[in-house]
Amino acid sequence: MNLIILKQMAILSAFAGVVLGIVTLIPYIGFISFLVAFVILSAFLLVYFKKNNLIGIINLQEGAVYGAVIGIISFAAFLVVVAPIASIIGLILPSYPLGFFKYLFNNIGSFFFSTIPLAVFAILLSALFNGFTGLVTAWIYELITGERKANNENNSIDFTIK
Repeated sequence: MNLIILKQMAILSAFAGVVLGIVTLIPYIGFISFLVAFVILSAFLLVYFKKNNLIGIINLQEGAVYGAVIGIISFAAFLVVVAPIASIIGLILPSYPLGFFKYLFNNIGSFFFSTIPLAVFAILLSALFNGFTGLVTAWIYELITGERKANNENNSIDFTIK
């Protein structure tokens, strides 16, 4: 694993989570952007990194770890954007589809005993789904290119930083 690549993935996945969080606030396309953030965002980001030659050959384990990191950070950023804005809109418009968030922020007890554990569970579930999607993406790249990373190779990049 390379820490520079993980930092780049963290920044890009946080940005993608914020953008998908804003798109989720639109009523009819919100569910699609929620599914993208929850399940398949890691595939899009891994393809982006491979297409721009930011990562070299990755094995299945690295694909799963990269996908899980993308899932954790992107869905945490997604929830940080969606929950407060949707609760404010829910207070203004009672018929807003995501207005149920206003009940989660009702008092301090429900916030600590229901909202935070639900958010942590959703973030971990997103990490699981995105980790699997990253694993499948690495496997498909391995099938298409026919290139396999050597077992004794520790770095996942093709260049060195001095």
